[in-house]
Amino acid sequence: MQVRHPIGMSFGQDAGEYFSYRPQYPRALFALLNEAAPARDLAWDCGTGSGQSAVALAEYFNQVLATDPDQRQLDMAPVRPNIRYALAAAETDLGLRGEVDLITCACSAHWFDLSRFYAIARRSLKPRGVIAVWTYDWPWTSSTSLNVVMQKLKCEILGPFWGENSAYYFGRYENLPFPFIEIDHPPFHVPIGENADDLQKFLSTWSAVKKFRLEQGKDPLSIVDGELRKAWATEPPTLPLIAPLHMRAGRCS
Repeated sequence: MQVRHPIGMSFGQDAGEYFSYRPQYPRALFALLNEAAPARDLAWDCGTGSGQSAVALAEYFNQVLATDPDQRQLDMAPVRPNIRYALAAAETDLGLRGEVDLITCACSAHWFDLSRFYAIARRSLKPRGVIAVWTYDWPWTSSTSLNVVMQKLKCEILGPFWGENSAYYFGRYENLPFPFIEIDHPPFHVPIGENADDLQKFLSTWSAVKKFRLEQGKDPLSIVDGELRKAWATEPPTLPLIAPLHMRAGRCS
């Protein structure tokens, strides 16, 4: 059975692409959360997708519970002896009561019914347990010419295909409801590639690109492919390409 978030977006139809082209999160992020957590017994990675965050957490925590509402995503996730993958929406009460040291939501919280999820998170966390949610921002480069093409793709071509929740990730999660006592942390970013093909592969995983494909029957990236490669050739960007990573982390009050 396929389970979907209330918003209705599913990445399962492109699970292989998502697994291959989404970048790995910085090790320093997980080291910080490891230090902040009250213990190392159990981490819950909610909205795990194909398990990028869960695998990183498995290096620090004795047990990791990784949940996602799409079995096709979970089928792509790497197996580790201390990770248990489970098919469940974020709003599903898993019966956890004061036993979770850390909850992570990697590029997923903007899809949740946050009031329901946060109520479950509060019940699940230990005293002084930590919850951390983070997201990518749209990638920008040192190349003005390339950024012009990227802006055209984001606003002119994909504009009608962004969901209401895009205000959260384009707002750097600063406008995301987050009713927890916040923990300070340094800025983070993720490397997304070394060439134009890597950039296009990363862009292909964004929700508006997927929605455009479904509704228009063609790939929006093909519309800007020539312009993107010309801009890259005339004004090459500084490498590696990176995308900003914005995180909110905190404890229950």
